[in-house]
Amino acid sequence: MVKRPDIRLIAIVAIALVAVFALPMLTSERYLLRVFTFVGVNVIIITGMALLFGYAGQVSLGHAAFYGIGAYASAFAVLTLGWPWVAGVALALVLTAVGGLLLALPSLRLKGHYLAMATLGFGEIMKVVFVEARPVTGGPDGLSGIPYPTLGPLEFDTAGTAYWLVWGVAAVALLLAYNVVRSRAGRAMRALHGSELGATACGIDITGVKVRVFVISAALAGLAGALYAHVVGFVSPSTFSLHVSVLLVAMAVLGGTGSLAGPVIATVILTLIPYSDAVIPGLSRTALETIQEWQEDIYGLTIIAVMLFVPGGIGSLIRRIFPERGDAG
Repeated sequence: MVKRPDIRLIAIVAIALVAVFALPMLTSERYLLRVFTFVGVNVIIITGMALLFGYAGQVSLGHAAFYGIGAYASAFAVLTLGWPWVAGVALALVLTAVGGLLLALPSLRLKGHYLAMATLGFGEIMKVVFVEARPVTGGPDGLSGIPYPTLGPLEFDTAGTAYWLVWGVAAVALLLAYNVVRSRAGRAMRALHGSELGATACGIDITGVKVRVFVISAALAGLAGALYAHVVGFVSPSTFSLHVSVLLVAMAVLGGTGSLAGPVIATVILTLIPYSDAVIPGLSRTALETIQEWQEDIYGLTIIAVMLFVPGGIGSLIRRIFPERGDAG
């Protein structure tokens, strides 16, 4: 029997959507809108990470590399080659999907920390490429003057319009991921997460599942990178460091397994930590500098605390509150 959706959960999601898309109409503060635009970019990446880690049980420490590939590909296509913005984003999606495929295939025999090390190595290699490929990436100085996103006559050249664009894409990504996890593919991913041997015994093509979820996750990271490049107007290798990959893993771990809402909530919390002054009125500069100085430690402690005290992360808490919420809460 199909579970009926929890009315309380539907109401909460509706209120959250209204609040998110109404923010530019409630404030014109450019800094606040830019910070929450960054949150939206991370939500797009973490949607793919939630599928990869939370549902399929695969760990990646190299997603910052896909994030960077998408950013540089779209920026180079539009800035240097003169392509339309949509074509630049399409190139970012294709390159990152192919990159995810090429990384997934030799990593199929790996799992757990071995897979994490393989993806970590890929991320570090791409960081060197970002520095050395000067004609494409601008080297250590990066690329500047990247045009704003345009879609036909529409130009997303203000903080408010860029915010709506990013969160509109994030909403579509979440909707597509929600449909995936409620489908047969989602059940296959959960079976893979539970036991590879058990999934194989049930006739599930675990190789195909691993490859597809890795490709989707990489493509979403590339899409987020393309949006980031054009919204900010500047990219450099430091933006796509190991620190970013660790942060993404922290978001996925805090968000929990078998959940989309949990990772989104975790993403909002952890993304806002270094920008606490944007959401906490009157926060002193000293307090902000202290938070920023210790943010890596905060992320690490968060992962440890979740593993010790709430192994299921925020997702498990949501399931306790909304026991009838279905499979994607």
